Amino acid sequence: VQLQASGGGLVQAGGSLRLSCAASGRTFSKDCISWFRQAPGKEREFVTGISFYTGNTSYIDSVKGRFTISRDNAKDTVYLQMNSLKPEDTAVYYCADDIPIWRCDYVLRERNRYDYWGQGTQVTVSS
Repeated sequence: VQLQASGGGLVQAGGSLRLSCAASGRTFSKDCISWFRQAPGKEREFVTGISFYTGNTSYIDSVKGRFTISRDNAKDTVYLQMNSLKPEDTAVYYCADDIPIWRCDYVLRERNRYDYWGQGTQVTVSS
């Protein structure tokens, strides 16, 4: 199983980026897929996640109203639309796959829940 994260880049504050996370070797149909980020000198933190089956989502407070996670079932891809970006959003963004025993209906935020991780994509927001 491989997760391919893409879409990062350099953007000015207030700008937008869209990240993508695609699977190879697996279908996401019963999984939860989340985005984490890690800024220099900080721990990796949960940002948002989605249940592929139910569409249930979870966001941290600092991105609510600015970030939107979505999925394309046909393409086995998860998207993270990031609007109104701030310098404090600067980090490496990782997508991660929580593979359930049966089905993942609700997103959990603990890193040790996740079985596979993408390689990370750099997001840099300049002030």
